[in-house]
Amino acid sequence: MKVKLFLDGAEIAQMKAAYAARSVMGFTTNPTLMRKAGITDYEAFAREAIAAIPDLPISFEVFSDDFTTMEREARKIASWGGDTYIKIPITNTAGDSACPLIKHLSKDGISLNVTALMTLDQVKDVAAAIDPKSRSIISVFAGRIADTGIDPVPMMAESVRILSSIPKAELLWASPRELLNLFQAEECGCHIITATKDIVNKMSLVGKDLDEYSLETVKMFYFDACAAGYKIV
Repeated sequence: MKVKLFLDGAEIAQMKAAYAARSVMGFTTNPTLMRKAGITDYEAFAREAIAAIPDLPISFEVFSDDFTTMEREARKIASWGGDTYIKIPITNTAGDSACPLIKHLSKDGISLNVTALMTLDQVKDVAAAIDPKSRSIISVFAGRIADTGIDPVPMMAESVRILSSIPKAELLWASPRELLNLFQAEECGCHIITATKDIVNKMSLVGKDLDEYSLETVKMFYFDACAAGYKIV
């Protein structure tokens, strides 16, 4: 497959294991995942991850809500080294566009991962803002789009077309819900898809014989019923 698989999470042990196994081609994090993982020192976590994974891309997100502070945080994170991308949300919490900041940072050669996009207008705005000479990842949250009942595939395919003239821009299918999304992303021409550890582990099921899988499922139900001691009398 051409689409690159990135592990999405903030469990440092999982990240190190995935790196050692070379089962993924990059990593993404965000403040929500870091909080869920119990991380209290942002910089210490980031520096440990960069030291453990020096030659694969890792995305770390700014967390302030005003663009002046976001810029300071972005430049600080970039100074930590590694193959680091700085995640910038498409807006702040007031809904103000981050595109002016994106344009400024991209022009200075900072690798960006613009995150939380969900509309084609946002993709077009980011495409106009990024510097074609700087690396950028545009993260469209296809999984969240699907959660609203909308098929994200047409939008992702159109996003690929919009970004096609920007050689260093990569489209990322974010928040996948199932392994099938990996194949959908591949068919759309997406460059990257993120996945949790659970989805990465399902890669072993690709090509599995469905008769065999059916029998394994029947056995699971049977043995679980036996282990629970269920009886109908």
